[in-house]
Amino acid sequence: MRHSPSTAVPGRALPPSTPDELRTRFDAVYTAALTDVMDELGRRHQTLPPEVVPLEPGARVAGPAFAVEGRTNHAIDPEISIRRILEMLGSVPAGHVAVYEAGDTTCAHFGELSAVSLVAHGVAGVVINGGCRDVDLVNATGLPVFARYRTPQDAVSRWEVLEWGNTIVIEGVTIATGDYVVGDADGVAVIPHDLIEPVLVEAEALVGTENLIRDAVRDGMKPLAAYDEFGKF
Repeated sequence: MRHSPSTAVPGRALPPSTPDELRTRFDAVYTAALTDVMDELGRRHQTLPPEVVPLEPGARVAGPAFAVEGRTNHAIDPEISIRRILEMLGSVPAGHVAVYEAGDTTCAHFGELSAVSLVAHGVAGVVINGGCRDVDLVNATGLPVFARYRTPQDAVSRWEVLEWGNTIVIEGVTIATGDYVVGDADGVAVIPHDLIEPVLVEAEALVGTENLIRDAVRDGMKPLAAYDEFGKF
């Protein structure tokens, strides 16, 4: 639980200068801190449904979003279905996180061969409001994948990819391509593009404060006294 009587004030540290530095710094903070900072900035609905969890315990993902939208279509021609899926997979930029609004609960929208291909092209990870299969083999590739459910049923002839590289909405959370996505054991947070640097800087400051609080509490400081001292808990 973290509450503060004041509003976050971005700008406590230098902004990141490269995409690699940005990812490294986001990897060092956690989704709870990012969400707390966005709460204080008035962005109170920036986390994906709690059912979207990592396939492998301990997995983390961070990177700019690449939005993918689809829908159930059990009447689609299998050849059209597979070609759209493969064209979309080949369009995910290196360093990005493919974020799917599958619009479907009947099949797996991601599997081992897809994971192997994305790893080969330097994609940072996948977040799916939908299903995955070949779970052990996907985990063996090292690609961080977050999904809502698991099923062996193939997407081909059951699912249609509508578009990619634009904007999707997952249960009220808008994810535009270029927004930043961070996932860990607590869930997935989405940072709007125009808030990426200020949210990161303020989250780093919050993590530093929490380290001080943790030490104080371990030394015996009472919770309310720690809150009065540091302004957070």
